[in-house]
Amino acid sequence: MNLLISVIGGSECSAADAQAAEAVGAGLARGGATVVCGGLTGVMAAVCRGARQAGGHTIALLPGDDPRAANPDIEFAIPTGLGHARNVIVARAGRAVIAIAGSHGTLSEISLALVYGTPVVALNTWDVSLNGVAPPGLVRATSAVDAVEKALALAAARRV
Repeated sequence: MNLLISVIGGSECSAADAQAAEAVGAGLARGGATVVCGGLTGVMAAVCRGARQAGGHTIALLPGDDPRAANPDIEFAIPTGLGHARNVIVARAGRAVIAIAGSHGTLSEISLALVYGTPVVALNTWDVSLNGVAPPGLVRATSAVDAVEKALALAAARRV
């Protein structure tokens, strides 16, 4: 069975974050993982582009009803019709989550993943902490390669 890793991030992102997301997608594909994401633009489009260029697979959990809203590098588009509520599914779908940059939707997905016990690898994203201490299950990455290595290791170590 193919390993699912959710990648979350904003529908708008900087060129540097897009480059990191593309490298994450390629690394996950080379590591044998399928990318799950929200399927739209920004980080979501970049991670899918990287995954597909490296021969990997991509799944979109779209907020609306139209599968044509998916970015062009989505292989399997699932229109949920749930709006932001689809963030719960994105956060739960992967054996691990990689968060790259993002806005409030990304913050909600980070929190939801942690609530459900899914490990989160944070790359240039929200500083989630309580009194300066990261919650259990949240690890920081310093690069795209580091994020992929940590996510694959955390996913492999999970008992589900």
